[in-house]
Amino acid sequence: MATMTNVTSTLLPHEEQDPRRWFAVVTTPQHEKAAFRHLDFGGIETFLPTYESSRVWKNRQKVKVELPLFPTYLFVRIDQGERGHVLRTPGVRKLVGNSREPLTVADREIEFLRTNLLEKHAEPHAGLIAGQRARVKSGPMQGVEGWLVRKSGGWRFILTVQLIHQQVAVEVDASTLEPVITG
Repeated sequence: MATMTNVTSTLLPHEEQDPRRWFAVVTTPQHEKAAFRHLDFGGIETFLPTYESSRVWKNRQKVKVELPLFPTYLFVRIDQGERGHVLRTPGVRKLVGNSREPLTVADREIEFLRTNLLEKHAEPHAGLIAGQRARVKSGPMQGVEGWLVRKSGGWRFILTVQLIHQQVAVEVDASTLEPVITG
């Protein structure tokens, strides 16, 4: 009879640090899904936030379609050596960054999008509405800041992904929010 023993592996400090970081990728318009498939097939960790929308076709048939939450953007988790592979992928235009280098997207923002899109009914939001800036003080979105608006009797929290200048509206319980004091 085989017995199992607990084995803990000791990692060296340089092994504990994952060199991969999240980056925003600009795609050719309406090619987000194709770029996603190419990157995924090439072994790149890729994230394409989507939402479901109802459309009515010319024949008056109502269908639900899955659309990118951030048109012309998707996210990749790569290290320095994988940048060239990403940039050579069909449908990819560039990595979001400044004139010197691509800029990373915080793990916290990606994790928020991954874990909360479906349960919080995220949808694109065309622009920020004048209102109070707020921070989520508890729960899985703790620490995330955005703008607060009222919509159909419920609170909508607007998260701005600063790096790509896009917004997402997410429904949250008003009791989990606190005002952000500036200045």
